[in-house]
Amino acid sequence: MDRTLENFITALRRSGVRISVAETMDALRAVELSGYGDRWVLKDFLSASLAKSMPEKDIFEVCFSRFFSLDYITGEDFLFENENLPSILQGEAPLTQMFISGDVGGLAMAFRGAGERADIRSIQSWTQKGLFMQRLFQELGLEGLNRDIRRLAEVGGQDALNQAKALESMRDNLMERVRTLVERQLELYAARRSYELSEGYIRNARLSALDERDLARIHKIIQRMVKHLKDRYSRRPRAARRGHLDFRKTFRKSITYGGLPFDTHWKSKKIDRPEIVVICDVSRSVSNIVRFFLLILYSLNEVISRIRSFVFCTNLVEVSPLFEMHPLHEALAMLRSGAGIPILLGRTDYGGSFLDFKDQYSDCLTKRATVIILGDARNNYSEPHTEALRFISERCKRLIWLNPETPSLWGSGDSEMKKYLPYCNIARECSTLRHLERVVEYLLRVHKQ
Repeated sequence: MDRTLENFITALRRSGVRISVAETMDALRAVELSGYGDRWVLKDFLSASLAKSMPEKDIFEVCFSRFFSLDYITGEDFLFENENLPSILQGEAPLTQMFISGDVGGLAMAFRGAGERADIRSIQSWTQKGLFMQRLFQELGLEGLNRDIRRLAEVGGQDALNQAKALESMRDNLMERVRTLVERQLELYAARRSYELSEGYIRNARLSALDERDLARIHKIIQRMVKHLKDRYSRRPRAARRGHLDFRKTFRKSITYGGLPFDTHWKSKKIDRPEIVVICDVSRSVSNIVRFFLLILYSLNEVISRIRSFVFCTNLVEVSPLFEMHPLHEALAMLRSGAGIPILLGRTDYGGSFLDFKDQYSDCLTKRATVIILGDARNNYSEPHTEALRFISERCKRLIWLNPETPSLWGSGDSEMKKYLPYCNIARECSTLRHLERVVEYLLRVHKQ
């Protein structure tokens, strides 16, 4: 296979473009027809063969530009106007000889060969930049050049010193070209990997510790997360054609044929869209997690039958109408600022808020409803009113408590978490995007039965 095309396809794959063997063969035939002489014809041929969607075409544009514009060596980079200096040393290193003789072509070939031998395409992270630069220096024979510069300095004399200075300048330019090459190869072959590492960090970082500059990235991650969950759980149920035979339906339908089971029926899973009741603490310690949790839930309205949401601090209020009357991001912004919401942002009172819910909103508790409480259970030493939580637990399908604190802190200080635990079907730490994703996936999975 064409080595240049192979390296380019490797760069595309590492950037997130899915390329099959058949598409690789198509690209190979396209290159045989177009050649590498006309850059724009080559680009059109490869784009038609390898990029299948608009996002992939965007990635292709960036990769093609980076891959086919790696200008390794030019004469101006290495001050070859000094090439007429007399050669004083005998048996100089190959790199020294190319510098003194002004062999631009030989230097370019040596540079490319060093890159191949150093396997620079295998770079995976910015932390490996130093390692691959050292590999390239070693393959180029930089140590031999340094020895010759030291010997020239020891010889002395004006000619020797001038030649040593010229070689030092060329060496510095070479080192800069090596650094540039490694950085470009990192962008070409490891940009996707770096992005995935950064995304992995954000998914597992505590939401309360993230900066405002991370919010745009978080929203993009949530969009992909929601798309994945929709694709997985919003498929319409259809009659199963394999699995466990449904004898009752099969024999009922076979009456027409005199009892012969011509028309077989198979047992299928029933998809029951969940009803969700969310009760969220919106005090400062939990506000970020509440914001992203509601963003995920309300983005999944296609696979969730109904959502009623309540927020509390000193008192409890229903905020479901906000999400019915305004776009999702606008409703979340209003919720965060408290504009138009009759909530008192004083001392957090879990017990009093549970009593408010019991007295005013118990009509939403049914045997199909899953109640989710999101909060740290820190009640400022007020009365916890566990009887109100027991009332809620007995009248719903399940009660799930998501706590942003680690379990080792539950019950410490003013936390009433251990008093509330007996009335929870599930209680989990929930402080990262990864935790939120698992919770929502669990909610959707348990209703797909």
